[in-house]
Amino acid sequence: MKASGCIVTYNAVSSQNKKKLLFEAIENITGFCRDVDFTLYVIDNASPDGTADEVADYFASNPAVKVIANTENKGFGKAHNQVIDLIDSDYHFVINPDIIVRDDVIGTLCAFMQAHPQCGMVSPDIRFPDGRVQVLAKRNPKLKYLISSRLASDRENNKNLREYAMLDEDLTKPLRIENASGCFFGIRTELFKQIGGFDDRYFMYFEDFDLARTVNGRSEIWYVPDAVVYHEWGRDSKRDFKLMRIHIQSTIKYFSKWAFKK
Repeated sequence: MKASGCIVTYNAVSSQNKKKLLFEAIENITGFCRDVDFTLYVIDNASPDGTADEVADYFASNPAVKVIANTENKGFGKAHNQVIDLIDSDYHFVINPDIIVRDDVIGTLCAFMQAHPQCGMVSPDIRFPDGRVQVLAKRNPKLKYLISSRLASDRENNKNLREYAMLDEDLTKPLRIENASGCFFGIRTELFKQIGGFDDRYFMYFEDFDLARTVNGRSEIWYVPDAVVYHEWGRDSKRDFKLMRIHIQSTIKYFSKWAFKK
């Protein structure tokens, strides 16, 4: 069984904390993946902080790590799509640079998809580093969910967000869901290629929601609680006006595309 993964970076070594997270993510993901032939692509979006060179130098002796240095910032989805013609795996994983793994989560999710041919895409249980649940979408976005996501101070006890993240379902067993967060998911490589990867009209944000809607038209998405990843989750668009503007633009693109489709 072969698997591939991709991490897209931008200024990921601009602070010691970001660098530590990225390097640990690469080391642990490749190190724990023992039962699957795994290749990890790190695609850097022309970071001025030298991310591509530092990653290439540090992991030069790790044959599982391939670094691609872009000459411009292509955004999240378009950069991830660069691997489509490079990968010949059975399963492909989209991974954020701030993901922490503590066991062979890649192998667990590959085994689930192999055992469930109707499953085209998988999401692990995603938690904060201290083990708290992350309230991430498992249903398709609705405006009431997005407003609550911006305004709610207590995310776990907010009615709309509990519904959005399906927190009142039995999350101790595999569950069919509508959406898988772009911070970490797996997808059948053949399916990823068939649909052309992400819609690259989104520079950043909502491309994962969009991809999940497309996948659901062809296959099934499943939540797999036996696979656990830990996510730092900075929510930068709440603090950065430029990112907030991109987030709003992506929201408009998403609802313009999907508002009248079931």
